[in-house]
Amino acid sequence: MDGNDKSGGMKTRSRPGGEGPGRVRQSFSHGRTKSVVVETKRSKKLTKPGEAAPAAAAPASPASGGAAAPRPSVASGLRGGSGSVRPTGGAEAPAAAAAQRAAGSDAKPQRRQGKGNVLKSLSPEEYERRKKALEAAKQNEGARRAKEEAEAKEREAERQRLLKEKEERERKEAEEQIRREREESERLAAEEEARKKADADKKERERAKAEREAARIAAPDPASAPPAEGEGKDRTMRGTPPPRRAAPADDKKPSRGRGADERRRSGKLTISSATSGDEGGRQRSLAAMRRKQERQKRQMGGRGPEREKVMRDVNVPDAITVQELANRMAERAADVVKMLFKSGMMVTINDTLDADTAALVVEEFGHTVVRVSDSDVEDAISTTVDSEGELKPRAPVVTIMGHVDHGKTSLLDAIRKANVVSGEAGGITQHIGAYQVTTDSGAPVTFLDTPGHAAFTSMRARGAQVTDIVILVVAADDAVMPQTIEAIHHAKAANVPIIVAINKCDKPDANPQKVRTDLLQHEIVVEEMSGDVQDVEVSAKTGMGLDTLLEAVALQAEILELKANPEREAEGAVIEAKLDTGRGPVATVLVQRGTLKRGDIFVVGEQWGRVRALINDQGERVDEAGPSVPVEVLGLQGTPAAGDVLNVVESEGKAREIADYRQRKAKEKQAAAGARGTLDQLLAQAKADENVAELPVLVKADVQGSAEAIVQALEKIGNEDVRVRVVHSGVGAITETDVGLAEASNMPVIGFNVRANAPAREAANQKGVEIRYYSVIYDLVDDVKMAAQGLLKPEVRETFIGYAKIKEVFKVTGVGKVAGCEVTEGVARKSAGVRLLRDDVVIHEGKLKTLKRFKDEVNEVRSGQECGMAFQNYEDIREGDVIEIFTTQEVERTL
Repeated sequence: MDGNDKSGGMKTRSRPGGEGPGRVRQSFSHGRTKSVVVETKRSKKLTKPGEAAPAAAAPASPASGGAAAPRPSVASGLRGGSGSVRPTGGAEAPAAAAAQRAAGSDAKPQRRQGKGNVLKSLSPEEYERRKKALEAAKQNEGARRAKEEAEAKEREAERQRLLKEKEERERKEAEEQIRREREESERLAAEEEARKKADADKKERERAKAEREAARIAAPDPASAPPAEGEGKDRTMRGTPPPRRAAPADDKKPSRGRGADERRRSGKLTISSATSGDEGGRQRSLAAMRRKQERQKRQMGGRGPEREKVMRDVNVPDAITVQELANRMAERAADVVKMLFKSGMMVTINDTLDADTAALVVEEFGHTVVRVSDSDVEDAISTTVDSEGELKPRAPVVTIMGHVDHGKTSLLDAIRKANVVSGEAGGITQHIGAYQVTTDSGAPVTFLDTPGHAAFTSMRARGAQVTDIVILVVAADDAVMPQTIEAIHHAKAANVPIIVAINKCDKPDANPQKVRTDLLQHEIVVEEMSGDVQDVEVSAKTGMGLDTLLEAVALQAEILELKANPEREAEGAVIEAKLDTGRGPVATVLVQRGTLKRGDIFVVGEQWGRVRALINDQGERVDEAGPSVPVEVLGLQGTPAAGDVLNVVESEGKAREIADYRQRKAKEKQAAAGARGTLDQLLAQAKADENVAELPVLVKADVQGSAEAIVQALEKIGNEDVRVRVVHSGVGAITETDVGLAEASNMPVIGFNVRANAPAREAANQKGVEIRYYSVIYDLVDDVKMAAQGLLKPEVRETFIGYAKIKEVFKVTGVGKVAGCEVTEGVARKSAGVRLLRDDVVIHEGKLKTLKRFKDEVNEVRSGQECGMAFQNYEDIREGDVIEIFTTQEVERTL
C-alpha cells in the first residue's frame, strides 16, 4: 500500500532462510512508517521415505532459555546425513512427548540451538496411511466447497425471498394504514358536518319558537294591536305566510350544506376515487347479491306443483352402461351414480353394469325391470308349433348313402332316368345333390345323393340329419366297406329308418347273401333274416328291382306319416352353397316347413337376403317351393355354410339385425378359441413346434361342402414331424387377393373345380406363385401328401461293421498321432465312420484320416490283422482305447 492510504498498511520482508524472525514495515498516512519484528514459520510438508528434504530448525521460545524437546518432522526423521539427527532411543521419545504435554496448551514451540532438529521417524505404513488421509481430505475438500457454495446460494435465495416477502408485507401494511387513516378522517369530517347541521337545526327551531312566543305575548288583543301588526296577524290567521326575515350574513342555509352535497355525490364514480382505490362506503356482500338473485328467480319463475313421477318399463340387457341405464329410466346419471356409491360400488357413468346390478338399480328407483338379452333378436324367427289341422301330407326325403363306387349315383340316375354320372369328374360323386322324382303312382319323392369318399363325412352327416329315410347302397360284389359302416352310424345317430339296396346284382360274382351276413355285424338285420330292415336286390345297369325299391320307400313313408304346414313362413336347410360367377352366392335349400316364395326376406346362418329367383332340380324357374322341395335360392348377401338353417322373417331390418348378431357371436367364439394362453403355454407350444415342419396351402373350391371336405382331409395328413396347415379356404374363383396372400405366406394355391381369373393369373406369373387345379379329390390329397413327405428329414440308419483295439500310439512327423490297432471284430474301412470308446464311454465320433497296413494306404482291414489309424482333427488317443467302426444309410420317410 502507498503512503497516501489513510488506513495504514504494511510491507513484509521475508527472511532468506524461509523460517525465523523477520521485519515488517508498516506505512501510515502522511508518510509515516514503522518497522516491526515478526516471526515466520515454514509450512509442514510430507515426503516419501528416502526422498531428500532440507533440515528445518524448530522455532525456539524466548522464555525457554535452553534446548527443548525435539519436534517431530517426517522429512528429517526419514533422511540421514549432515544437518539431521537420528532418534536417540525408545525411552527418549516418550520422555520428550511427556515434557511437551506437561508444558500445557499455552506452551509455544521452542527453537533448538544447532543446525538440525531431533525428529521422530515414521514407519512406511504410517506414512502411507497419512498420505491416503491427506488425499482423501483433498478430495473431500472439493465436494465440501461445492456443497458449501450450494448451501450459500440456497441461503441467499431464501434471504432474498424473505426480504421480498417482508417488503411486500410492509407495503401492504402501509397501504392499509393509509386507507384506515383516510377512512377515519372522512368519518370524522362526516361526524363534524352532522354535528354542525344538528346545531344549526336546533338553533333554527329555538329561534322560530322564540319568535312565536314573542308574537303571542306582544299581541293579546287583535283590536288594540297596531294596524301593521294586525294586518300581519290577520294574514297569518288566513294562512298567508309571514314575510321571512333576512338571515344574518354569517348564517348558512341548512338544506344546502356540505353534508347534503356529499350524500348526493356519494354514489358517483370520480377519477380521484377510482385512482385512490377508495370504494367510498360500504358495499353489498356477495352472499347478499346471491340472495337477491334467488329472490328474483323465485319471483320470475315461481314454484309450480311437483310433478308426479312416471314409472317406466326398463329393458335391462346382459350388460349396460350407467349412462344408458339412466337414460332408459329418465333419471339423472348423477343420482344413479350416487345410489351405487351408497351401495358400495365406485363407478362412473361410463362403467358397465351386469344385468343383476342394473335390475337392482331399476327397482330402487321404482321402475319395472324387463330382462332382455342380445339373443332376443332371434325371437323374430317364428317357432310356433303347427296344429294338427294345419298339417298336410308331404313328400318323403330319401338320402342315398354308401361306399364310394358302389353305384349310388347310377342307381339314382336309373330312377330319375337321367345321366348325372357322365358329368362327374373321375366317375365319382364329389357334391351332394338334391332331386325330386315323381313315381309311376304320381307320388313325389325327394332324393339326396351324397358322396361316398372318406373325405365327405360332413356331407353324409348333413344328409342324414335332413332326411326321412336312408337307402344304404351296398355292392353285391364288394360287400360292406368302411364308408358303408360310417353311413350306418350316421343313420342311427339321426334315428331314421334304413332300406338296404344291394346293387350290382347283375354281375356274375355278385353275392347278396354275403352282404346280408356282413350287415349283421353292425346290427342291421334284414327282413329275409327275420329282421325289420327292408332289403331290395337292384341293378342300376339293367333296372332290375327299381320298382320294388320305390314301393319300399312309399311303404316306409306311409308308416312314418310325414306331414307339414305349407301355409306358414318357410323354414329349410342348406344342402350345399357355392359362389357362382354370374349369379353370385347360390344356396341349394331343402324346404322343410312352409312355402318359400319369390320376394321373401330370409336369414340363413350368418347371412341374409331376399329371394330373387328359385330354380328347381331341372333348371327351371319357379315362383314358390313347398315342403320337401329342393331349390336353388338366389339373392343372398354372402355364401352361407352348408348345414345352416334358412328362416323367413317379416322385414329386412330384422333380418339384418339377426345376421349381425350371429356374425358378432361367431367372431367372439373364434377369438375365444384363438385366445393367447399363459407364457408357459406359449413357450411349451413353441418348443413343441420347433422341430415340426409345416406345409401351408390355400384352398379354393366350387362349393362349401367340397371346401370343408378338402380342409378336413388335408388336416389329417402329417405326423409328429410334418403337418399341413390350411391358411385360408373359400368358395369361388381364385382371385388376385388369394395370390397376394399365397405370396406373403410362400404357399401354393389349390383350386378344386375352379379356375383363376385373368388378373390372378397375371399376378401369379409375376410373383411366382404356384396354382394347381384339381377335379378329383383323390389326386389333390395324394399330391399334397407327396409334398408333405418332401419336408420330412430322411431317416439315418447305422450299421455296425467292426471293432479295433489300440495297442500302441505313435507320433509321426507331418501326420500327428497314429494308433497302432488290431481289428478284433468285423472289418475296418477308411470310408466308414468311427467312434472312440474309453471305458465304454464315447468320447469322439468322426472320420478316419488314414488307414495303413504296414506302409501302404489301404481301404479295408479285416479281423485279426493289425493296422495304423489316424483320426481327422482329433489326437487324444490312448493305449487301450477301442475304436467302433460303422456305416450310415439315409432312408426316405413316408406318411
